[in-house]
Amino acid sequence: MNSFRLLPRRAAVAAAASVAAVALAACGGNAGNGGGSPAASTAQAGSSASASAGQHNQADVTFAQGMIPHHRQAIAMADTAAEHASSGEVKALAEKIRKAQTPEIDTMTTWLKSWGEQVPQGMGGMGDMGGMGHGSPSAMPGMMSDHDMDQLKGASGSAFDTMFLSMMIKHHEGAVEMADTEKRQGAYGPAKEMAGTIVTGQTAEIAQMRKMLGTGSPSATAS
Repeated sequence: MNSFRLLPRRAAVAAAASVAAVALAACGGNAGNGGGSPAASTAQAGSSASASAGQHNQADVTFAQGMIPHHRQAIAMADTAAEHASSGEVKALAEKIRKAQTPEIDTMTTWLKSWGEQVPQGMGGMGDMGGMGHGSPSAMPGMMSDHDMDQLKGASGSAFDTMFLSMMIKHHEGAVEMADTEKRQGAYGPAKEMAGTIVTGQTAEIAQMRKMLGTGSPSATAS
């Protein structure tokens, strides 16, 4: 008789344990639907964001190492315009170029340092890249030679204005070409975004400079 009285109690205990197991499994299933436990999901998301922010390839490095000296030369040309240009419009454009490109140089320098890559010195002359293979300024699209820069510094008045605009059009076209390459081949989001900004901004300035020269086509640079 005692054994028969224990049977219902044992069945009740077993049923309760079974219900508890189902409830725990359901909780685990809900966490699984969300991609794992909250802690694991947070860690995974943080890891993905970090990888995305830091991902870069050789095209990004080449873009930054080439565009830094390219920008430096544009700023040097703009500084010359402040002293030699006769047109207020030319001086205003030169100042706009200087203000746009100076912070971009700082940003690209930060990228290269964070990637453990060499930051180029000067404006791309022989030895400025520390043997990195870029060579002379002519190796980068749109770069002026030392002779071009000397001619620009020796000009003044309206002759300077014409020379500056002609040279800067070519310079900008080179920058747009380099930025287009970065947009196609780069992997680092911020670098690709900067490349897009360069393409948009400098394409607009090219159109402006052609109007200032009174021509709708590219102008020949001084040689």
